[in-house]
Amino acid sequence: MPRIAGINIPEEKRIEIALTYIYGIGRSLSTRILEKLKINKDQKAKELDSAQVNMIKDEILKHYRVEGELRHDINLNIKRHKEIGTYRGLRHARSLPVRGQQTRTNSRTVRGNVRRTMGSGKTTVEKT
Repeated sequence: MPRIAGINIPEEKRIEIALTYIYGIGRSLSTRILEKLKINKDQKAKELDSAQVNMIKDEILKHYRVEGELRHDINLNIKRHKEIGTYRGLRHARSLPVRGQQTRTNSRTVRGNVRRTMGSGKTTVEKT
């Protein structure tokens, strides 16, 4: 099983798809990397020889931020937004959607999956 950037790449998938298992690499970036290195994107990951794996590994680690480094940068950016008090920072701090989505009816996973039924919260009045 090839190991690139600390991630075990699945052997049975095409290398174009297998590279997307690395955080920070999507389909377009994996295609661009493989075209630059002149590796067939339809080849299975297990069919790569060690020289090709090393070429991919070197290309990714030298030219792109992936995995832990990228996650760290993203967390620093979020922290910076919170410290300077931007709208985005406040939304992150309150665990609400940041990119302008509506919150009245959607965003259940972000706000917590608490659904109120029609009768919840009402007090019952006894009839005499």
